[in-house]
Amino acid sequence: MVQGFSEEQKRIAVSLLHGPKTSEELNKQLNIAFNELNKELNAMLKLKVITKSGYPLRYSLKPEIEKEVRRRKDLSEEDDFRLRVRAIVDVQTIEEALAKKSLDEVEKALRKDKDFTIYDITKAEPIQQGEHFTSYMEADLSVKDFKALVKLMYFYGPTTIEVIRPKKLELSLDDLQEGLMEMAEMIQAYNYHILKMMSKKELEDFQKKLFS
Repeated sequence: MVQGFSEEQKRIAVSLLHGPKTSEELNKQLNIAFNELNKELNAMLKLKVITKSGYPLRYSLKPEIEKEVRRRKDLSEEDDFRLRVRAIVDVQTIEEALAKKSLDEVEKALRKDKDFTIYDITKAEPIQQGEHFTSYMEADLSVKDFKALVKLMYFYGPTTIEVIRPKKLELSLDDLQEGLMEMAEMIQAYNYHILKMMSKKELEDFQKKLFS
């Protein structure tokens, strides 16, 4: 399974980059209620991303986790893209190997695209459901602009998407115009492809339903 971290756990991890801390120190620094803080710390212990030792009890990041947190923190500081999202892409195939290959190709394309900054990509092992194999990929990334977000939605078809930042976004007229034009072109391309596959009767039935 793909395991994500809560926003509070991320804040705790960033705080622990500066060294081990007690729950009291974390509470004071992060202003997280003790019951919620202890809940998050216990969850992080179960996930094996932190350890606890000493007296008074102090929490520390595991070395490999600390390295990854620092990498993401440095990447975030250098990232010029304002819009950061978390997207989940599902695949369904008739063979397990094809499911893995499909997600590998999606990951390769995302990492290659200069309109995206990849923070992390994790992939779930395929699961057989009836005659098919299903799997999914979770991508944490930032996108260059609204046009790039449109491309992400249409080219990669995420089943769910969550905006991580910013809380408020202002678009320039040019950015909005380019994104809408990109969207219009993609919709027309999809429509053209679908219409080519429909018979005359199917097209007539579709138009009747559309305008009824």
